[in-house]
Amino acid sequence: MDTTNEPIELRRDVEASIVPSGMKVTLRRGESAQITQSLGGTYTVLVNGNLFRIDGQDADALGREVAGPAETASAAPLSREQLEARVWQELRNCYDPEIPVNIVDLGLIYDCQLHPLAADGYRAEVKMTLTAPGCGMGPVLQQDVSNRLLALPDIREANVELVWDPPWNQAMMSEPARLQLGLY
Repeated sequence: MDTTNEPIELRRDVEASIVPSGMKVTLRRGESAQITQSLGGTYTVLVNGNLFRIDGQDADALGREVAGPAETASAAPLSREQLEARVWQELRNCYDPEIPVNIVDLGLIYDCQLHPLAADGYRAEVKMTLTAPGCGMGPVLQQDVSNRLLALPDIREANVELVWDPPWNQAMMSEPARLQLGLY
């Protein structure tokens, strides 16, 4: 995880989401930022006492290298089982900007199914929740999940639904997640 106690001067204007409201704002070139979390290709930064999430494609604004495009094709077609494994791998690369644990280990993914499409490929159907119903970052995380799934080979459609039943609680977290967060 790339964090720094040293302030970083933003190298250009950059769109960011306020954490936890999710509201989009523009952080200005020259503002001082501190990276508090960089997991799953996104950055959580502290600017003027507030937290913001910056997408990985804007890493250059922080003086970081922008990751290359996600792999969209493979040499050999993936079996359904291999594709399912890749889907879960991508879900494990999605992080709440305030919590350094992926959304799968947090217990936020309630269901994930692949449905064959008539032409070719699959539609991914995901049901997920948030740690708190009022969290404004829901649409941001929902879009992150959708984008990651659509970047996978053979995923042609992605439907990511936010659900609230059952309500999330800490018991839904994996044991490693609870250990990482010191909840034992």
